[in-house]
Amino acid sequence: MAKKLYRSLSKKIMGGVCGGLADYFDLDVSLVRLIFVAIALVTAILPMLIFYLIAWMIIPAEEAKKD
Repeated sequence: MAKKLYRSLSKKIMGGVCGGLADYFDLDVSLVRLIFVAIALVTAILPMLIFYLIAWMIIPAEEAKKD
């Protein structure tokens, strides 16, 4: 089964983009968030903010699990 990139519903603070990336790459969500903040600070925040907003719009949300 192929991996799919989704915005996380369970590991989200804003939109779930970092949580989804962490799930996709099998990383800790805190590490992904720290990397995101570090890159944002190095690139003067605006490019990463634009990336995050575009990713939030493009990446589909994770489907809720039905029990």
